[in-house]
Amino acid sequence: QVQLVESGGGLVQAGGSLRLSCAASGGTFASSTMAWFRQAPRQEREFVAAISWTANTNYKDSVKGRFTISRDNAKNTAYLQMNSLKPEDTAVYFCAATTSTYGLEDKDNYHYWGQGTQVTVSS
Repeated sequence: QVQLVESGGGLVQAGGSLRLSCAASGGTFASSTMAWFRQAPRQEREFVAAISWTANTNYKDSVKGRFTISRDNAKNTAYLQMNSLKPEDTAVYFCAATTSTYGLEDKDNYHYWGQGTQVTVSS
């Protein structure tokens, strides 16, 4: 059973930065696609970014150029560096993992989820 634990959330002013971490255990991290999703109050959980086991990445359009997803297979950890944060980035951010190789922006294709970490951006 894969377990994912997020950390690094917090309160930051608009224009600031945060780095989220997702520590994985109990599975084959190196061969999994890792992703970040977020969910704001009263909204659907939405895709933010994903990184495949070959380090190919894709991003939600509104975060391109501001967010960077990366992974360290030696540490079984994925990261989301968030720069130039905006109030509309405020949400609970979830780490997710899948062995699927398609539909990576669809939350239904992810088998494992972390508990989430709150990111709040003040204006």
